[in-house]
Amino acid sequence: MSLRVLIVDDASFMRTMLKDILVSGGFDLAGEATDGVEAVQKFTELKPDVITMDIVMPLKSGIDAVREIIALNKDARIIMCSALGQESLVLEAINAGAKDYIIKPFDPDRVIEMVKKVAGVK
Repeated sequence: MSLRVLIVDDASFMRTMLKDILVSGGFDLAGEATDGVEAVQKFTELKPDVITMDIVMPLKSGIDAVREIIALNKDARIIMCSALGQESLVLEAINAGAKDYIIKPFDPDRVIEMVKKVAGVK
């Protein structure tokens, strides 16, 4: 069974880019969310194996969404997606329960490697 990934980003082109990378890497798309509120709803509804989470989004930040998701399931596997210069926000997200992070713009090999690592797949 292939890993199911939920992509959370308010920018549609970023979601499309990540979706293309993940599908080409053999992962299944569990779904997409455009903000932190929707991320928590989709996590509960879709139960993805891994979540990629943008940090800065409308309605609810990625960090707040991580806190809520981890409160629902302490074993949730979340990878933060950050732009350069957001190191303090990444650290806050890791402290909130995110497992790791990737930097935009995305390196496809790094994204695939990170999803496998966080999911515990060799």
